[in-house]
Amino acid sequence: MRARAARVVAGAALVTATLAVLGAAPARETTLAVPGRANANVSLAAQGSFATAVWSASTAAGETDIFSAVSSDGGRTFSKPVRVNSTPGDARVNGEQPPRVAVRSRSAGQPEIAVVWTTKGSSGTKLLSAVSTDGGRSFSTSTLVPGSDAAGNRGWEGLGVGPDGRFITVWLDHRKLADPQQQQMAGEHHHHEAGGAGAAAAAPARDGVAMAQLSQLYVASVDGVLAPKGITGGVCYCCKTAIASGPSNALYLAWRHVYPNNMRDIAFTVSRDGGRTFGAPIRVSEDKWQIEGCPDDGPSMAVDPKGAVHVVWPSVVTESGRPVKALFHAVTRDGRTFTPRTRIPTQGMANHPQLAIDQRGALAVTWDESGSGSRTLALALGSVNAVGSVEFSREAGDRTVGTYPVLAAIGPGQWLRAWTVGDPATSQVRLAVVSK
Repeated sequence: MRARAARVVAGAALVTATLAVLGAAPARETTLAVPGRANANVSLAAQGSFATAVWSASTAAGETDIFSAVSSDGGRTFSKPVRVNSTPGDARVNGEQPPRVAVRSRSAGQPEIAVVWTTKGSSGTKLLSAVSTDGGRSFSTSTLVPGSDAAGNRGWEGLGVGPDGRFITVWLDHRKLADPQQQQMAGEHHHHEAGGAGAAAAAPARDGVAMAQLSQLYVASVDGVLAPKGITGGVCYCCKTAIASGPSNALYLAWRHVYPNNMRDIAFTVSRDGGRTFGAPIRVSEDKWQIEGCPDDGPSMAVDPKGAVHVVWPSVVTESGRPVKALFHAVTRDGRTFTPRTRIPTQGMANHPQLAIDQRGALAVTWDESGSGSRTLALALGSVNAVGSVEFSREAGDRTVGTYPVLAAIGPGQWLRAWTVGDPATSQVRLAVVSK
């Protein structure tokens, strides 16, 4: 049994703000913040009316800790923040790779909470985890996620509850990118592909697609029972991943993949045995977003009550003769083919989408938009029509200022939304309940 210690920080505050209008119903905004710190990078998880928020709180000197607060009333009130990480100041997180949280129910007592985050490793970065079995009042000593301490960087993780009830995490792993021999081989691969008499005299060039093969997708359970393993290479270097479980022992992963000619499209794979083996990656949609770099903006995924898997992602398309960063949705009901993509109604440049589905199968997507002077939040609700397609309707009047919003379903037609707001040096985490 690992030692457990409550790490409540004195002075950590919870503030309930005034009523505000969000979506179709009034919503009470709640602020979570550790005084004197920059509070950001929030994630949410919920099990019925029990909800957990985790986020980072950084000092002016750059030391960053992970905090958690819980709600037993569907996000209307929260407990005082509790520090999650054992070693003060050791977290290394950002907007696209925030600390991740998952919640699983137990036969008795409060739901169990797991948190995973990135920190400095022996020769790169590694993933740590901590678990609470007392409803978020304390967390276990930070433990290495199996297989995550290696050369190079790793992170952009997703965390979920697998079909067998274990906490499972997926991450991007760059250990091969840290190996000069592997990099040389990738360069030589491009060199040989180029061919020609002049190619022999030229220095090996770094091809984006070949180098991306050194960027891998890894998966493991937090407790090590599901051994860590690489699923595929060719993943985009710094876009967040997504994980979800479904019926019949299914485990789903989604990420941004690097296809020929540097097309950065969303890929998907399914395991039918709880994560021990995975099928070949499937391209969710051929968007033809060609970019010589990482979009730093990955997919979000959720499973509806009928077992269909929904994926939402950003991509750049041409509208009115100019490039626009838009959001799209597609669904698979067999884990092998996806429906044609559907455009989600957005304005300006849409970033960082997050999807959540309630127990009746209604979808909610939130994101932040740029192009009007400041980053503002947006929300769209989706429902399945008579022919099985999903129709989205943008909620009018939702012009809340903020970035990196996240969602968790807390009941029929209700979602908890959290986001970051304020000056980066003094930012706070805000939350509100969205009602349909």
